[in-house]
Amino acid sequence: MFSLLGRNTILCDRLTRREWLRVGGIGAFGLTLNHLQASRAGSPTATMPALAASFGKARRCIVLFMLGGPPQHETWDPKPEAPSEIRGEFGTIPTATPGYHVGELMPLTAQWTQRIAVLRAMATDDNAHSSSGYWMFTGRPHSPKGQENALPGAPNNWPSVASVVRHLKGDPTSLPGAMRLPEEIWNTGHIVWPGQDAGWLGGHADPWLLTCDPNQADFHIPDISLPIEVSPDRFAKRSALRDLLNGQLRATTSASVDRWSGWQAKAIDLMQATETQKAFALDQESEKARDRYGRNRFGQSVLLARRLIEAGVALVQVNWTRWPDDDNVAPAWDTHAKNSERLKKALMPPMDQAYSALLSDLEQRGMLDDTLVVWMGEFGRSPKINAAGGRDHWGHVFSVALAGGGVQGGAIYGQSDRHGGYPLEGRVEPQDLAATILHCLGVPPETMLTDPEGRRVPIVTGRPIEAIL
Repeated sequence: MFSLLGRNTILCDRLTRREWLRVGGIGAFGLTLNHLQASRAGSPTATMPALAASFGKARRCIVLFMLGGPPQHETWDPKPEAPSEIRGEFGTIPTATPGYHVGELMPLTAQWTQRIAVLRAMATDDNAHSSSGYWMFTGRPHSPKGQENALPGAPNNWPSVASVVRHLKGDPTSLPGAMRLPEEIWNTGHIVWPGQDAGWLGGHADPWLLTCDPNQADFHIPDISLPIEVSPDRFAKRSALRDLLNGQLRATTSASVDRWSGWQAKAIDLMQATETQKAFALDQESEKARDRYGRNRFGQSVLLARRLIEAGVALVQVNWTRWPDDDNVAPAWDTHAKNSERLKKALMPPMDQAYSALLSDLEQRGMLDDTLVVWMGEFGRSPKINAAGGRDHWGHVFSVALAGGGVQGGAIYGQSDRHGGYPLEGRVEPQDLAATILHCLGVPPETMLTDPEGRRVPIVTGRPIEAIL
């Protein structure tokens, strides 16, 4: 088949144009957008009075993923009355929600709790990054639980929520319907977690992985524009020749050629769409705006996510990444040692700054009411501080925060025990979070797909968390 650019160019670190163009067709496993729209009318969650008002309220979603497991005690669920070895060294501060306090290292976020709903009894009972993370991404528990360094693939190849959104909503613009940045999630040794892609849904639904550092002074995405040596006129001639060759082949291999042509057309749209180029142009933001998000990889990635949803991407996941000075003992939010020092110096300030800047920016642009912002990690941290001054893995209870479209701001749902170790009431699990996200985005959680074995399966087994909607 004819190559437009004449080379195998890397698009997003691991995905080449050639691989992208040969991805299978949309709709291989079940519903597409037209079927989804038809199914909404009969959806129980869309018609129940208590849930109807929030159904489809969010047009888009940004997920902020705190890699490593953020501590509930120093963030959304502090325990000021607990012993020092439980509560830690930090105090609490009041928030915009009367009677609700958060950890003292969240002064900017505290001003926005009237737009945030907090789940304080999320649980996986899984203390392994990989398998607990898989459940958080897909809404399906990993088999077995507690498996560190679990790898992608059967039997744990359920599609991520992001890929389900892309599969059902499609790609409304030249950009994909779902994206991940600034890198994929992996354990030490670059062991990639399962649950980040489309699994058995197929490559057409994979959220695009954009490996990048938007904080670099010369940040740009070279593979969404024409190479310097290919002029628009030359590109047009190549396109015409491609169409001619495809037309000659269509008579004998029409299905494969049509599929190929469709994906090549998307590639052309991507490279020629002005709005696509603008979405990645962070230099169009004022210096003040960029400063508000924080001049670091996470902060600028969150800013880029805002620009991408403005350009039409339905769901963008921003992953916290390892910083250059992270060690292998306690990288990112995995604070097995020096928990207080890491939180105070490396973790909480940039998170608090970027998260609050995003909420403020969306509010000022009139977008917060129809944009869902999810703050989460794969689990929480242990109640008791260990001998190294750290907190260990803890999936028995932790906190998740949702803000914006479809969410009842100021709602606090669930309660952990006095030490923040186990749910006391209002326990929820990742499948309930997945159902809530899909519900807010206008996807009925009871929507059925056909898996590779031909079985009809619901996209998620949980129910929307009514108390925060």
